[in-house]
Amino acid sequence: MKRFAVIGLGRFGQKLAISLAMSGADVIAIDKDRNVIDLIRDQVSHAVRLDSTDEEALKAQGVDKVDVAIIGIGQGRGEGKGFESAVLTVVNLRQMGVPQIYARAEDLLAGQVFSKVGATDVIYPEIESAQRWAYKLIAPQIGEKIDFAPGYSLARVKAPASFDEKTVMDLQLRQKYNINLVAIKRGESEKTKKQKEDIINVPMPNTMIYKDDILMVAGSDADLAKLPQD
Repeated sequence: MKRFAVIGLGRFGQKLAISLAMSGADVIAIDKDRNVIDLIRDQVSHAVRLDSTDEEALKAQGVDKVDVAIIGIGQGRGEGKGFESAVLTVVNLRQMGVPQIYARAEDLLAGQVFSKVGATDVIYPEIESAQRWAYKLIAPQIGEKIDFAPGYSLARVKAPASFDEKTVMDLQLRQKYNINLVAIKRGESEKTKKQKEDIINVPMPNTMIYKDDILMVAGSDADLAKLPQD
């Protein structure tokens, strides 16, 4: 299971931390405000009040051991030295060896600064919602997703190597993952160029699936996230 640290629990950070935790992730939620920590404490794995510009304090809470860190520290008007704190936090996380660091930016200039000091990627909340980012982090193998009911989606997934040259019956997607295969779009490999159909809108039990085929699958977001990545 991936471990996440969400640092800065404003509206974005709180929603992201809770969404990650609801998807089954191990989440450390961090903020300087004790009241915010008290509000979120029962909804994540661990919530702690500390100053994220203090590298030793981060290490003491095991943040150096997380797989992904997301900095959601506010940087707008009234946030004081929020931007400076966010930059220093990115630097600390990079020095600690956290492999993936995402920083929330108020604008493109702030995003460029975060990238230069070591952020793996930049989040612009005005463009992408916290909920979509949570799912993107939890299930990077899932491409485009259409929500048709709360917690249920139709998703576009590239078939992983473990699905190569296996039939629909072999994969047992419904039995193993509790999802339904809706359609298949053939990939660009040499194997699929020999196939007669580019689109299979009614996959049969003996339909063969190849690596890099595009699968349209339907199910709960939690079940879709369990699909293999390779």
